[in-house]
Amino acid sequence: MSKFWLLVKQLYIQKVKAKSFILSIFLYIAVISGVMFWSDIKEAFFEDEALQIALINETDADIEALFESNNDLEFTFPSAEIAEVEQQVVEGDYAAAIFIKDQDNSLAAEIATFEPLTFNNQQSLSSTLQYAGKLYEVQQLNLTAEQADKILQSETVISMKNLNEQSTTGKSENEKAAGMGASFLVGFLIYSFVMTFLSMITTDVASEKGSRVLEVLLASVKPATHFMAKLTGTFLLAITQIGALLLIQGLLFLFIDGGSKWDMVIEISQELSFVYIGYAVSFLLITILLYLILGALLGSLVSKVEESSQAMMPAMLVGILGFYVLIAGMSSPDTMLIKVFSYIPFTSGMVMPLRIGATDISSFEPMLSMLILVGTVIVLFLISLSFYKRSVLTYSSGGIIQKIKTVLKVTT
Repeated sequence: MSKFWLLVKQLYIQKVKAKSFILSIFLYIAVISGVMFWSDIKEAFFEDEALQIALINETDADIEALFESNNDLEFTFPSAEIAEVEQQVVEGDYAAAIFIKDQDNSLAAEIATFEPLTFNNQQSLSSTLQYAGKLYEVQQLNLTAEQADKILQSETVISMKNLNEQSTTGKSENEKAAGMGASFLVGFLIYSFVMTFLSMITTDVASEKGSRVLEVLLASVKPATHFMAKLTGTFLLAITQIGALLLIQGLLFLFIDGGSKWDMVIEISQELSFVYIGYAVSFLLITILLYLILGALLGSLVSKVEESSQAMMPAMLVGILGFYVLIAGMSSPDTMLIKVFSYIPFTSGMVMPLRIGATDISSFEPMLSMLILVGTVIVLFLISLSFYKRSVLTYSSGGIIQKIKTVLKVTT
C-alpha cells in the first residue's frame, strides 16, 4: 500500500506544480469570466460613441418617449424638413434617420442610412419600432399612452397544477430554465475535463511505456498497483482543478461588479433541488472516472507516445458527440435523441442532468441511468485492469484492433 500512495503522491505533486495545470485553470476562468462579464468588458475596452439617430414623427401620436437613448443609440427629434435631415445623414451628422407616418391606421417607418447599420443596432431599432407600432394601433382605440402601455406590458400569472397524485409536482418555468443553465455548466465541465485528463493519463502511460521506464518500475511494483495509482492520482488532480476553478470563479463573482454575478448564481441555485445537485455532481465525477479508466487502457496499448493521439481519437469523438447532443437538447430537452443518449454511459453524464433539471421525469429514470453508468465503470475497470496487466509490457505495431489481437495472442 505504501508503494501505491508513493506513486499517487509523486504523480499528483508533479502534475499540480506543472505550468500547464495552473494555466489551464486560468484559461477556464478567463473563458467563463469572459462570457459572464462580457457587457462590462465591452463597455471598458470596446465602447464606441453612441450612434446619432434622428426621428421624424409625422403622426399625431406621442411615441417619442418610447425611443430612449442608451449607450449604443442616441435619439434626437429634429423639426427640420425630411430632405434636410437626409442630407445630414449623408454628411455624417446622423448615422440614420427614421421617418414615421400613418399608413391605413397602422404605423409605417422608413430608416434612411448612408453607411449600413450593424446587425445589433438594426435589430434594436426594429424591435423598438415594432413595439411602437403596436402601441400606436392600441391608441387608435382612444386610450391614453399609459393605458395602452399597460395593456402591452401586462403579463398573465401562470401556475401549474399536477392532477397525477402518483407523480412528483411539475417543475416551474424558472426551475427548468435554471436546470438548463446548470446542466450546460455540468456538461461543459465534463467535456473539458474529459478531454484534458483523458489525454493526460493516456500520454503519461504511453510515454512511460515508450521510454521503457515501466519495465524498470514494474520490477518492484505490480501492474495493478501502477494502474490504480495512475487512476487515483489523475482523478485527485481533476478534483483539485475543479475545486480551484469553482473557488476562484466564485470569488470573482462575489467581489467584482458589486457581487451582481454572485447574486445571479444564488438566484439560479435557489431554483435547483438538492436531488439535482447530487445527481449533477455524481454524474460529473463518475463520468470523468470512466474516461480515465478508458484512457489508462488505451495508453497501455500503444508502444510510443506518438501513437497516443490515434488511440484516444474514438474516445474523444464519443465525448464530443455527447457535448453536441447536449447543445442540441438545450432548445428541446424532451426529444427522443436526448432520451436515448441519457442512458448511454459515455454520454449520460452530459445529457441526463439536462433531463433531470429541464424536464419532468420520474425518479426511476435518473437512477437507472446512474446504475448503468456505475455498472459500466465497474465492468470497464475490471476489464481494463486485467488487460493492463498483459498489455503494459507488450509492444506491437498497427492499429488499436491489431494491438488488442497481439496482446491476446501473446498473453493467452
